[in-house]
Amino acid sequence: MVDIKKIITIDGPSGSGKGTITQLVAQKLNWHILDSGALYRVLGLAAQRHGIAFSEVATVAELARNMDLQFRINDENGEVEPILEGENLAPFVRTDEAGQAASQVAVIAEVREALLARQRDFYQSPGLVADGRDMGTIVFPDAPAKIFLTASAECRAERRFNQLKNKGVNANMRALLDSIKARDERDQTRSVAPLVPAEGAFVVDSSNLTISEVLTQVLEFASKSMPDLLPN
Repeated sequence: MVDIKKIITIDGPSGSGKGTITQLVAQKLNWHILDSGALYRVLGLAAQRHGIAFSEVATVAELARNMDLQFRINDENGEVEPILEGENLAPFVRTDEAGQAASQVAVIAEVREALLARQRDFYQSPGLVADGRDMGTIVFPDAPAKIFLTASAECRAERRFNQLKNKGVNANMRALLDSIKARDERDQTRSVAPLVPAEGAFVVDSSNLTISEVLTQVLEFASKSMPDLLPN
């Protein structure tokens, strides 16, 4: 049985900052991390690399069940890196292309079912911080602390633009904004596990908040949900 007392879910749209907050919360608590978005991004990239069309539902689902995938921690920056078939995909999984691919495979019910058990298996003692889009609604519905982190589409596009700029990658703000809005539409209206706050979730709009302010709010809510979470 999963120890539901030691799971924090952080859901939200792309660019809301949930990945950063998940890492900070996990570091603060010394807990494990599940980056479910990386699973879908890797799967989308794997399907493309193997020449599998997203319309080939059974084949994509089979790939999801049998991906040669592991995660490792980068000793230099502490980031989680997905290793697919021996190749480090860290430089590719955060691209807009990978995000679009993830959004397309995520609407396939058979794929989500194939990855469900795999995601739940990420739980290990002393606890897990799960980052995604349906962590609190589908994967860990009994988690005592559920967070829904959001921000305006314009704010998220600007964050993505600056992130790419800092990496020396050319980007178009209008194209990024259109891409984010299109993905939001797909994620929120899909028939399978749509992107919505879980029942009882604490909703945080990070548009006008600093990372530190968001972290403080998330930890305060989690501590109220699990009184023994942090030492006095």
